[in-house]
Amino acid sequence: MIPPQNRHTPVSGSLEPGHTNSGHEPSAEGALIARRIAELAAVSARPDALERVHLSMEHSAVNACVGTWFAEAGLEVRIDAAGNLCGRIEGREPGLPALLLGSHLDTVPDAGRYDGMLGVLLALAAIHRLAQQARSLPFALELVALSDEEGTRFGTALSGSRALAGTFDPAWWDIPDSDGVTYREAALAFGLDPARIGEAARAPHELVGYLEAHIEQGPELLDQDCPLGVVSSIGAATRSRITLTGRAGHAGGTPWPRRRDALVTASEVILAIESIARDAGALATVGTIQVLPGGVNVIPGIAEFSLDLRAESTELRAATFERILDATREICERRRVTFECTETYRADAVTCAPALRAAVETGIARATAAPVPAPIWSRAGHDGLAIAGITDVAMLFVRCGNEGISHHPDESVLGADIEVALDALTAAIRAFAEGFRSS
Repeated sequence: MIPPQNRHTPVSGSLEPGHTNSGHEPSAEGALIARRIAELAAVSARPDALERVHLSMEHSAVNACVGTWFAEAGLEVRIDAAGNLCGRIEGREPGLPALLLGSHLDTVPDAGRYDGMLGVLLALAAIHRLAQQARSLPFALELVALSDEEGTRFGTALSGSRALAGTFDPAWWDIPDSDGVTYREAALAFGLDPARIGEAARAPHELVGYLEAHIEQGPELLDQDCPLGVVSSIGAATRSRITLTGRAGHAGGTPWPRRRDALVTASEVILAIESIARDAGALATVGTIQVLPGGVNVIPGIAEFSLDLRAESTELRAATFERILDATREICERRRVTFECTETYRADAVTCAPALRAAVETGIARATAAPVPAPIWSRAGHDGLAIAGITDVAMLFVRCGNEGISHHPDESVLGADIEVALDALTAAIRAFAEGFRSS
């Protein structure tokens, strides 16, 4: 059961209503999922927006709330050594390896209400549907509500799933949040023992796969007018910090030939990054930039900016990054500016496993009675990137409304799509069981 130190009253928040209009009366299951999404969206650190970060009071509150729902569905409930909420229902005999289902409950700042939470609640509803049949399944069913997919608080994206996969980095314990609280201190306050983090790790023989339903966070399914899609791979990503160093000087007293302007150089580099990524079929984003000394009448001597680079494959990401470095080097040499590039995050691409992916395709076909749309590679990162280190992974995408906007309060999903996603996820589990028996 849920340890006493993890029981808190949910925090209320004044959020805009979610977009779950289906054009007809929802089923009891669909209405329950919509109500629960609204309840979770109210558990926020802010009264005006949704923000729920790792190892916070709000994290503890949703673990307590969702843990109660797990128990009501017949799952044995526990919180692991990383703060992940876990539940299990046995298969045809006790102790079988499990098909792991789930997603995450943490959010980015000013978040939408479906990213992560929808996947947890769809998996819970599917398990509830299958509870009476679980004793005939050739594997157990487990559900995990992961704790730190976004990495908002400490910059440690996927730390909950890394702990589950046995790849948690002990160096993370010393990282402070914006208030100076370290990861270690936050874990202790949450009721966790950092020395026992290894107990969260699962062994490969304990699992038969990981299946996650998730809002697409993009417009492809919306553009195709399809409620559901199957994911081919979770793309490769790197994040870097690039620092250009020129020479500061008087804005009026320094003639053009003597200028070594770091900001103008950065501007040319950023445009080159966009051009190279577009040409390669990759995605590149410069999300932050800082200029020093920062005076209105001073030539910038230093420009530091972030680079988020994503591609369908690890090889394409690496090749695109090399082209970006070559272009940066050429521009800096021409403008007599030096540069330094420091990688801050890396995740290699993960290809979804054929058997699980086929089960998802079968589930979509059975639920929609329509052709399954072409597979989509996920431009966003997901917990499957980490969990793929110990077991096969696959993903079911649910159409993202409102032009595919995500990580934003306007994130939306149709109520009708939630219901068909539940049908598809349930059918996918059954299809995987059918294939598992015959393999």
